[in-house]
Amino acid sequence: MKKGIHPENYRLVAFKDMSNDDVFLTKSTADTKETLEVDGVEYPLVKLEISRSSHPYYTGKHKLVDTAGRIDKFKNKYAKFKK
Repeated sequence: MKKGIHPENYRLVAFKDMSNDDVFLTKSTADTKETLEVDGVEYPLVKLEISRSSHPYYTGKHKLVDTAGRIDKFKNKYAKFKK
């Protein structure tokens, strides 16, 4: 492995999902000026718009897409251009 190519500033960082206020800690090199206190310890804070706790794929709240309905809408919309 080459020396000197890996970041030296790995540390625990708090990631906060702003949509549901879920906070989780993980190691990161992300730069941030904000901090957050978790269990009496202050960590650098990175704010997220969406995370595993709010993403529809992981929460099971999928939107069902009616593909047959979408095809019919497409055909009806562009039927006027048909010669």
